Amino acid sequence: MGDKRYIRDALHGDIILPDEIRRIVDTRSFQRLRYIQQLATCHYAFPSATHSRFSHSLGAFHLATRLIEDLRERFPGKISDEDARLVPIAALLHDIGHPPFSHMFETPEVFATFADHEDWGRKILLDKECDISGVLRDLLGDSVERLLSIMEGKDVPPFLHEIVSSQLDVDRFDYLLRDQLVTGTDVGGFDLERLLRAINISDENHLVVSIYSISAVEAYLVTRWHMYQLVYFHKLNMLTSVYYVRALSRARELHESGDLPLSLKMRDMLSNRNLTPYRYSQLTDSFVIADVFQWADHDDSILSGYAKRLSSRDDFHKRLRIELNPKQLEMVWDSLIDLVETSGFDSEHDLIHAPLRKEGYLPYQEGIHLEDGRDIMEASPLIESISVEFSRSMVFVPLEIRERCEELVKSILN
Repeated sequence: MGDKRYIRDALHGDIILPDEIRRIVDTRSFQRLRYIQQLATCHYAFPSATHSRFSHSLGAFHLATRLIEDLRERFPGKISDEDARLVPIAALLHDIGHPPFSHMFETPEVFATFADHEDWGRKILLDKECDISGVLRDLLGDSVERLLSIMEGKDVPPFLHEIVSSQLDVDRFDYLLRDQLVTGTDVGGFDLERLLRAINISDENHLVVSIYSISAVEAYLVTRWHMYQLVYFHKLNMLTSVYYVRALSRARELHESGDLPLSLKMRDMLSNRNLTPYRYSQLTDSFVIADVFQWADHDDSILSGYAKRLSSRDDFHKRLRIELNPKQLEMVWDSLIDLVETSGFDSEHDLIHAPLRKEGYLPYQEGIHLEDGRDIMEASPLIESISVEFSRSMVFVPLEIRERCEELVKSILN
């Protein structure tokens, strides 16, 4: 097989890449993930959170390799040699289709050719123009179809897909621990070793958890809950995400009315209605950052307003210090618009709503099941307590009128 490559990872220590994996990793299509930040704009709140989809994908590959080896030992005959080879590759490639700034730009407000990252990933892996498709065909031959089936959860034993994508998968294990490490958020974490050992395969070919390891799953789900509260839904992350999406949306308007020349890559993202997988696979965070910095000097006050804030970290809107659920927001919204407008601001750009919605852990088709068939929520009051659907709103306004807006909201709600 050729030489192995050893990669030193801050989270897992040594990650070993066999020669065939090295060939996949060394493609241009995969190396692009070095230039897509895992946490989009979280670094405005957590300056060290600048890690990439690249390091996370290597981590997911490493954990899938470990889990497959362990399951093969404990469940002889359940996993073929072919599937044992393909599942870690599926984990390695699960993020190959992410756009710049990851989930933040997965919206038709940004992409003229909007599709989710799984769709783009499949196109990249199959498109002859993309170098990774040739490498995969060379290494795997007809097994490429089996690889895609594992990634999509079609016509394969369900547990093969669940290792890569489920409520209890190697993707989540890696990003929760990695994001916690780089943000410096101390939420207790979970025992990865114990969790990996607790995962079994049921007679129905699903992943299930040992009834003696409920506490390990509790720690994992509590960590996930805290990371959403403290990191993924941090007010600066939510606000800067809105700034970026609005800046790009405005840039498209100006470009299509002839008032803003765009770089080729920005044009591909915002205005190319026939974007090919190869051209998509050239898109990274870096050109977006460069263009936004440039737009801070543009004559259009709306575009430059968002761009100046993002490039200088100054004059940010301030969050109302009141928790609002969707119903309460509806009650106060029109009055807030009036107050913002009569104070001399533009409600379209100076009254910002960032909705937060997280299902937490909900038992559904893909819930986490115990060996005895119960959903884990039935066995854990703790998990039940964090399983309510979480839906609230952050509202941002200019600092000058924040207190008046808060007083208005309180008077209406009371």
